[in-house]
Amino acid sequence: MPLAKRLEQKYTYYDYLNWSDDKRWEIIDGEVYCMSPSPTIRHQRIVRKLSENLYEARNRLKGCEYFVAPTDVVLDEFNVVQPDIFIVCDKHKITENNIQGVPDLIIEIVSKSTAYKDTKIKKDLYEKFGVKEYIIVFPDLEIVERYVLENSRYGAPERFNWDEVLRLKIFDVEINLWEVFEKELPKEKKRDGFSGKA
Repeated sequence: MPLAKRLEQKYTYYDYLNWSDDKRWEIIDGEVYCMSPSPTIRHQRIVRKLSENLYEARNRLKGCEYFVAPTDVVLDEFNVVQPDIFIVCDKHKITENNIQGVPDLIIEIVSKSTAYKDTKIKKDLYEKFGVKEYIIVFPDLEIVERYVLENSRYGAPERFNWDEVLRLKIFDVEINLWEVFEKELPKEKKRDGFSGKA
């Protein structure tokens, strides 16, 4: 994704609904971030691989529903985001137009230009609103970081390399990260029993 452009004025969700352009926007603490133009091909491939994993594991999501961007998540009047992938368990939060409230799990795929926003600004926002599990995917580094909410705070992140299995904390779901990053698992790992679906 390109560098998110911030405009110097406090905005609300009402303002957002009345903008006339067709660009993607997010509002964080009343500040506007333009998400256009569209993400890179690699970004979209990672989104597809992750969403395929969640689709295959849908019976283990405890009746929760997963969504893929662009879908508006309205946290409050001054905070509207479009996470790459997220899961919502409270059906009352799901409306015809958007999500009204906090998702249980959020996944963001970062680029060099959005890394600070995803690792600092959004992490702080998701912590503040109580997102239970926040996962950040770094395509260039081929690693994943995971934050888990404990006592209303995120602790130090857990890090996963591309050749590891990511086991979600709040759902009985395992994701082979080498498949997400479209890499071949080393032969020694295959011998150790990691070649199949997690």
